[in-house]
Amino acid sequence: MKVLVLGAGVVGVATAYYLRKDGHDVTVVDRQPGPGRETSYGNAGGLCPSFAGPWAAPGMVTKVLKQSLQRHSPIRFSPLPEPRRMAWALQWMRNCTPERFRVNKLRMQRVAHYSLQCLRDLVAAEPLPGFDFHEGGVLQIFRTPAELELGRLSARTLEEYGVPRRILDAAQAAEVEPALARSAVGMAGALHLPADASGDCHKFSRNLAALLQQRGVAFRYGVAIESIAREGDAIGAVRASNGETLRADAYVVALGSHAPFLLRPLGLKLPVYPLKGYSITAPVDDPDGAPTMAVMDEHNKVMISRLGDRIRAAGMAELTGYGLGLDPARRELLVGVVRELFPQGLDWSRVEFWAGLRPMTPDGPPILGRTRWPNLFLNGGHGSNGWTQSCGTARIVADIVAGRRPAVDLDGLTAERFHRA
Repeated sequence: MKVLVLGAGVVGVATAYYLRKDGHDVTVVDRQPGPGRETSYGNAGGLCPSFAGPWAAPGMVTKVLKQSLQRHSPIRFSPLPEPRRMAWALQWMRNCTPERFRVNKLRMQRVAHYSLQCLRDLVAAEPLPGFDFHEGGVLQIFRTPAELELGRLSARTLEEYGVPRRILDAAQAAEVEPALARSAVGMAGALHLPADASGDCHKFSRNLAALLQQRGVAFRYGVAIESIAREGDAIGAVRASNGETLRADAYVVALGSHAPFLLRPLGLKLPVYPLKGYSITAPVDDPDGAPTMAVMDEHNKVMISRLGDRIRAAGMAELTGYGLGLDPARRELLVGVVRELFPQGLDWSRVEFWAGLRPMTPDGPPILGRTRWPNLFLNGGHGSNGWTQSCGTARIVADIVAGRRPAVDLDGLTAERFHRA
């Protein structure tokens, strides 16, 4: 079967991998000049199924409103009455209850852990060049007793999902990550998640795309999708902005935050809205002073990952629209957080500053699988868990395209949940 994948981010490229593995004739189309050039380019790098959970959580409404008024808050929310953002925010608020949080976290957990295993299987099976994959776990650090208590609560919650975890004091945390011994930041404790990992999402996307090209997958870069055309009761073609018409037997939409605009004319109203984040990447000039693993600073909601000879720090959450402007204050905040924790080891004269859009659903889980059109499939809405969930959701969607039953229960992972609400 001929399958057209719309989007060459990590989700689209991974989807193409599993579709090609099934023997399909696959073409991937993207407006960028190469794979993984948007949200997949500068994300935190964490492969963290243990962290997988919805942004819609108890207490978040008050937290967002309070922090939005603070100048250097990691959270920003635009009060301007933009209809799509306000509709999304209302759905999000309805999901900020303990009961909904538990249900949605469980849905995300089963996808995320499955996905990391899919990634490990892929790495073991394929001659894929390195992408700074590090399997030494992730360390979540807490600066205050209140944060530590929430960490203990999180650890007890993870027990329900069978996730390995260990609460550490400050000295034990420095043993797990020796570079923290140089920090003057006071730590109340830490949560070590040994099953989590990290890696460079952009490198992975680029390397996997190159491997797929060798295996006959066609990549059409620099081609923007303008519309999806219906023919009878199915999708008949995709029209590009250059006037080209692309036809296939099946179509998979993996376009992140931009998918709703393309799908709305088909009567598919996906509640996906972008949550803007920022990152900095700095070269390591003293390996002893730089972390060897991914470290999550819970106080500032910033993740710091070791990507080979570089450090990536990412965070912030701005529900302000589709703009990708770079705010210098955000750069200063990220640099400040990293320098507090790791005062030595990085070359701050060569810092790359980046911003990207996380495609968020109001409840947290992604949107996968079939639509009302029998040959149109979705793989989107991954939010801040796109890298973590990419291989798992790609395999799930490939199974659905092939008519197989996925290994993961699809309850709460399809677009139907929004129609029932």
